Amino acid sequence: MKKITALLLFLLFGNLLFAQTEKRPLTFEEILKWNRITETKLSNNGKYIVYKEEPWKGDPVLKVTTPKAEEQASIACGTDAKITADSKFLIYTLKAPEDSVRTMKLKKTKKDDLPKDVLVIYDLQKNSSEMIPNLKSVNVPEKWSGWIAYQAEPDSVPKSDKKKDKDAALPLIIKNLTTNETIEIPAVSDYKLAEEKEVLAFVSEGDSTFASGVYVFNLNNDAPKQVLDGKGKFKQLTLNKTGEQVAFLADTTDADEPEFALYLSAGDELAEIVVANDNDALSEDWVISENGGLTFSDNNKRLFFATAPAAAPKDTTILEEEIPVLDIWHWNEEELHTVQLKNKSRDEKKSYLAVFHIDGENVVQLETEQFTGIRQIKEGDADQLLAYSNRPYAVQSMWEGSPDHLDFYLVDIYTGKAELFKQDCRARPMVSPEGKFVYWYDAMDTTWNTYEIASGKVYCITTPATIQVADELNDIPNPPNSYRLAGWLENDAALLIYDRFDIWKVDPTNSGEPDNLTQNGRDSKVSYRVVRFNPEPNEGISPDETMILEAHNEVTRADSYFTFDMEKPGKQKVLFAENMKLGTPQKARDAELIVFTKEDFETYPNLISTDLSFKKPTQISDAAPQQGEFIWGTAELVSWRSLDGLVLEGTLHKPANFDPNKKYPMIVNFYERSSQGLLSYRMPENNRSTVDYHYYTSNGYVIFNPDVVYREGYPGESAFNCVMPGINKVVEMGFVDPDKIGAQGHSWGGYQVAYLATRTNMFAAIESGAPVVNMFSAYGGIRWGSGLNRSFQYEHTQSRIGKSIWEAPLRYLENSPLFTADKIETPILIMHNDDDGAVPWYQGIEFFIALRRMGKPSWMLNYNEADHWPLKVRDKHDFQIRMAQFFDHYLKDAPMPVWMKEGVPATKKGLEMGYEFEE
Repeated sequence: MKKITALLLFLLFGNLLFAQTEKRPLTFEEILKWNRITETKLSNNGKYIVYKEEPWKGDPVLKVTTPKAEEQASIACGTDAKITADSKFLIYTLKAPEDSVRTMKLKKTKKDDLPKDVLVIYDLQKNSSEMIPNLKSVNVPEKWSGWIAYQAEPDSVPKSDKKKDKDAALPLIIKNLTTNETIEIPAVSDYKLAEEKEVLAFVSEGDSTFASGVYVFNLNNDAPKQVLDGKGKFKQLTLNKTGEQVAFLADTTDADEPEFALYLSAGDELAEIVVANDNDALSEDWVISENGGLTFSDNNKRLFFATAPAAAPKDTTILEEEIPVLDIWHWNEEELHTVQLKNKSRDEKKSYLAVFHIDGENVVQLETEQFTGIRQIKEGDADQLLAYSNRPYAVQSMWEGSPDHLDFYLVDIYTGKAELFKQDCRARPMVSPEGKFVYWYDAMDTTWNTYEIASGKVYCITTPATIQVADELNDIPNPPNSYRLAGWLENDAALLIYDRFDIWKVDPTNSGEPDNLTQNGRDSKVSYRVVRFNPEPNEGISPDETMILEAHNEVTRADSYFTFDMEKPGKQKVLFAENMKLGTPQKARDAELIVFTKEDFETYPNLISTDLSFKKPTQISDAAPQQGEFIWGTAELVSWRSLDGLVLEGTLHKPANFDPNKKYPMIVNFYERSSQGLLSYRMPENNRSTVDYHYYTSNGYVIFNPDVVYREGYPGESAFNCVMPGINKVVEMGFVDPDKIGAQGHSWGGYQVAYLATRTNMFAAIESGAPVVNMFSAYGGIRWGSGLNRSFQYEHTQSRIGKSIWEAPLRYLENSPLFTADKIETPILIMHNDDDGAVPWYQGIEFFIALRRMGKPSWMLNYNEADHWPLKVRDKHDFQIRMAQFFDHYLKDAPMPVWMKEGVPATKKGLEMGYEFEE
C-alpha cells in the first residue's frame, strides 16, 4: 500500500511539474505582444539608463534603471525620452493608452477630441514627476541644462474657435528646472535653443501685454531682448552655437506674396537687414529663398543662406479649366519625366547656397544651377566649398545606375568662382575634418584617392595591389562598393581605411607605405571595425586614443570586442567574447558606463551594462520574459556544394523539441546571402514580407535559409544551382519529409522562388511576394516609388543580367518565370499590392493570370493601402495568418480555410475574412 501511495504521489508530482513546464506553440496574437527595445538613453554621469519596451501592438513602457539593474520607475505609455545634460531630469511624453483611444474611436469621437500627449518632467533624484497636459512641442538642450522650453494647447477651446485657432500661435513656456519657476511668452510661432549656451530665440505675435516681434533671451538674465519690433512673416529662425548671434528671414509687409529679407543681430544690437532681394550679388530674377536653412560658420564670421529663381507669376487671365493637363516627356531631358514628377514638390522648393560675410558685409553667390550638390568645408570656416555635378552625365544614369558620374569643383568663398579639379569620376567626394583634403573611393578602379587643396595635387593612396578595399564578394555586374573607412586622425594626419578584415593607416599624400594596424584579421577571418563614442561632428581620431573595436568572425559568425592601441599594431586584446552576436556599444558621455546587447537565435538582445573593462556585465532589461513559455528553436550551419562547384553555407532552424527520428515539414526562405546572421535573434514579428522563423519552428517546421552566389546573366539558374543541392543535403539528413517542402520569398526572393517553381516539382507550396516574372515588360517600366526607369536594375544591379534587352534578349527570356509557367505544378500564393512602387503590380497580375488560365491552384493577396509590402500592423497580421494557413494546408495537411477554398467575393470585402474552416 505504501509503495502504491508513493508511486501515485510521484506520478502526481511529475504530472504537476510537467504541467508547469510544458511549453506551447507561438501564435501570431502572442507575437503582437512581443516587446522590442526601441529607445535607449544613458545619462551623461552614467548613473541612469532609460529604455523603452514597445510591443508591435499595444502600449510601450518606459523603464528607468541604474547600471546595477535597480529599477527606479516603470512608466506605461511613456515615449520620446530625453535626459537633461546635468543628468538630473528625465523629460518624456505620455501617450494615451491604445485601448482607451480605440474605444473613443469606436464611439465616433472626433480627432480633435481624442486625448492629447502629456509632457512629463521626472526628477531622477527625488523620484517625482510633474505633468503638463496637451503637449504640442518640447525642446530639451543637449549640451547645457537647467531649462526646457515647451508649448501646450489650451485645456478647452470653444467649438466656434477650434477651426479658427487650429494653426494659431501658442504660448511658449520656459521652465527653470532648478527653481521650478516658469516664464510664459504669448503667441509664439517659432523658437530655437542655442546649442552650447543658455540662450533662446523666439518669434511672438504678441498680445495686449507683450509686443510682437523677434526676441533673444539669455536665460541667465531677467528678461528677453527684442531684436525686431513688429508683426510679419518669419522663417528660418537660427542662433549660432553660443547664442550671441541670431538670424532669420522676415517680410514685415502685408503683401500676399511675401518677399523675404535676411536679418542679423549680433550681441545686444537690434536686427538689421543685411541682404535684400535687390542686392547686386543676387542674379537677375533671383530672390532670397525661404526654403533654405540659415547656418553660421564655426568662427561666426559667415552666415550662409539660400537663394532661388523667383517663381513665375501665375497668369490670372486664364481659367484653370482652360489649361491642358498633361506631361511632356523629352528624349534628352537630364531627368526622366517620371523622376521629375516624383520630385516636383521638392524641386519647386530647391534653393542655392549663398554667403553673407559678416566682417566684410558683402554677399557671394556660391551655388549655381550648374551643380547638383555643395557642402561646406570645416564647418564653413575654410576659404573654399566642395561642389559636384552630374549634369553632363545625367541621361546615361537612367540605365547605368549608381555610382553617378560626377565632376568635382572647389568654390571660392570670397568670389564664388568654381574650379574644376576632377572630371567624370564615379564617386561621391567627401572632405577631411580639418578641410585639408577632398577624398573619394573610385568605384571603377577600386582605389581611395585624395586631393590636397593647398597644393592642388591628387594622390591615389590605395590600389588593389596594396589594400583590397573593394567588396570581395561582389557578384552583381556593377563596380563593387568599398568597405568604407573608420575616419581620419587628428589634424588630417592619416586615414583609417577598412579592407574586408583589417584596419589600415594610410597617409593622405602617399608619404609612406600603408600600415596594417590589426594585422591578423585576414588570417583569422575576423573583420575589425572601430567604435567611436559620442564624437563631435568632424572630430578626428586621436592617435593616442585607446579604442574599442567590434570584431566579427566570418567562420563562427561570433562577435567580440577588443581594446586597441594604434601605437601597438597587431596587439589588440579581447575585452568581451562569447559565441554570440553583439550590438554596437553605447557609452555615457562623462562616465565609463557602457551598454551593449548580446544575442543568438535563442537569446533575446537585452541591455547589458558594464564599464570600459567589460569585466562585470549586468543584465539591465528583461523585455521578453514570456519567451520561456513557448516552444522555441535552434540555429545551426549547413554546408554543401552547389551545382557550379561552389562550397556554400546556409542556416538551418529546428524546433526546440526536435526529434531526428521524426519527419518535419520544411520551408525554404532565402534572399541572397544570410548565413553570416546565424546568431541573430530574429525578433518575433508579424513580418511584412517573410516568414517568422520563431513562429514556424515553434509550430513544428524546419526553416532552411541557403546562401546564393550569382553568375552574371543567369540569376534564376544561379538560385537553382545553389538552393536545390542545399535542400537535397538537408533532406539527406533524414528528418525532413521530402513531400512537405515549401518555399517563400519576397521581391528578389519572390522572383527566385517563382523561377524555382518552373524548374522543379520538389515544392509542395510556394509563397511568392512581389515577384518580377516577366523581365521583358519590367525592363522598360518605372519604379514608381522613385520615378526611375528599371533598366539599370537589370543591367547593373540585383537582377544581374549584365546586358541590355537588345544585347541579350534570350537572357531576359530564360530568366523570366512567366514564359515557362506552364511547367509549374506547385500551388502558389502571390502577395502583390496595387500601390507597389518598387516592383510593378502588373508583374503579380501577369503571374496570377498565367496560373489561372492554366488551371494551377493560385491565390493573390492585394493590400490596398500598402506599397511594396504591407506596413500597417493589421495588414501584416492578416498576411501572416493567411500564409500560415496556406503552408499548413499543403505541408501539414490542415483543412483549407474558406478564403482559399471559395475566395472572398468583392461584395463581402471588409465584412468576412474567410479564416474559418468549413466542416
